[in-house]
Amino acid sequence: VDGMASVNRPPTPEADDLEAHQPTLQETINAKLVQSGEKERLRQLLRERLVECGWRAELLAKCRTILQERGLANITVDELSRSLTPIGRASVPDTVKAELLREIRNFLQP
Repeated sequence: VDGMASVNRPPTPEADDLEAHQPTLQETINAKLVQSGEKERLRQLLRERLVECGWRAELLAKCRTILQERGLANITVDELSRSLTPIGRASVPDTVKAELLREIRNFLQP
């Protein structure tokens, strides 16, 4: 296994691949959100809503439960993250998801 390979990032494409690449709709929207600063504002809004609804506290409690069950010395941060990520994603309230989607749609309106 290549020591320089990243689990989180695909290999850098060749120059020929870059010229032929057409950005996806998701990539285009993400670029607009980043360039305008809207993405950071939406992240902050998401953080606030997740704290307000108790999601963060629930996930922290689940984290503590996993650590108590497995023992601090018997689990890595990556293992803990892999255990919590699906739980966290699945437990975001629909109201929070809907509000963020509304905000993104409003941003994209001409």
